This record gives sequence, C-alpha cells and structure tokens, in this order.
Amino acid sequence: MDIQNIIQGYAQGHFLMSEGDGQPVEWFYTNKRTLMPLDQRFAYPRSLQRILNQNRFDVKINQAFNEVVAGCADRDTTWISVELRQIYEALHQGGWAYSFETWYEGKLAGGILGISINGVFIGESMFYRVPDSSKVAMVRLVEHLRSQGFVLFDVQMMNPHLERFGAFEISDRDYKKLLTTALQRPCSFI
Repeated sequence: MDIQNIIQGYAQGHFLMSEGDGQPVEWFYTNKRTLMPLDQRFAYPRSLQRILNQNRFDVKINQAFNEVVAGCADRDTTWISVELRQIYEALHQGGWAYSFETWYEGKLAGGILGISINGVFIGESMFYRVPDSSKVAMVRLVEHLRSQGFVLFDVQMMNPHLERFGAFEISDRDYKKLLTTALQRPCSFI
C-alpha cells in the first residue's frame, strides 16, 4: 500500500485491520466512532492518580517503536498481522506513526501506537507488561495531545478499558465534522 493513500484513507475516517497473519489488510469504517475526550470529560480513577504522583514510569516517544508494535500484536487473537506491522513501520519512517511509551526501571513497560495527521491522533492499539503502565500512558498521552493543540483523539471502537477514561461514541455525521476541523489544525506530535 502507498503511504499517501493510507494517510488519505485515515483522513477520511477509515482504518486498517487484518483478521490475522496470512489474511489481507483491509479498510474498515464504523458508523459510530469512539473518541477519547481531550477536555474535562477525560477521567480516570483516583487510585491511578496515586500512581501518577509516584512518578514510577518514565514517558518517552518513539524510543522503541517496533517493540511497541510487537507488544500490541502479541495477543491470542490479533488484528495486527505481519503485513500491518510493516505498514506501521513505513508510516513511522514517513513521520506519521508514533509510539507513546511508558518505561519502568529502564525497560519498556507499556505503550500506545497511533497515527498523527495534523490535529488528529488515531489510537491504533495499546499494550502493557507492567500493571498500570498503559493507563499511565493514556493519561500522559492525553496531556501531551492537549499541550500540542490536538482537536481529536480517535480510538475507533469502544471497549471497557477506554470507557473508564471517559471515551464516548458519536454519530458518523458529528465525527466527520470534527474530523474536518481537526485536519485543518496544524499540529505536530513531537
């Protein structure tokens, strides 16, 4: 797949997935989109605030991109095939894909894989090796996106983990309006 075509697809609200290794990478689209709020609706448990206050985790960007992709793909059933991993690497080399990482005692503890297009950050996947590391990554990523002026944090589909942080679904019509606005905002992830 051509990188510019991939970015165009994401800029239109589509996202890539595979049914697993050996299966084709295909475009998907949902009529209800899940967003992570970048405003006061973003929330997390008080117990996580204690962990954040302890500063146990260091946060880094792109220090272990391929390892984060591998961590996200390392599941019993994964939609991140070998081909999709190669696509993420090409997007990373092109300056579109990023890893937002948490480190504990000098080792990668968890992280979030995403794609950044102007004022849009598309969270593709996340993983953890150390308890709470992906939760810390989520909080610190939201803070980072706010500080960089991002408009939209697209997490595509709802799950219980994202819902705990205040993720919410919006209609396709509202999503397209917000996406158009966010794509017009010049932002840099790093």
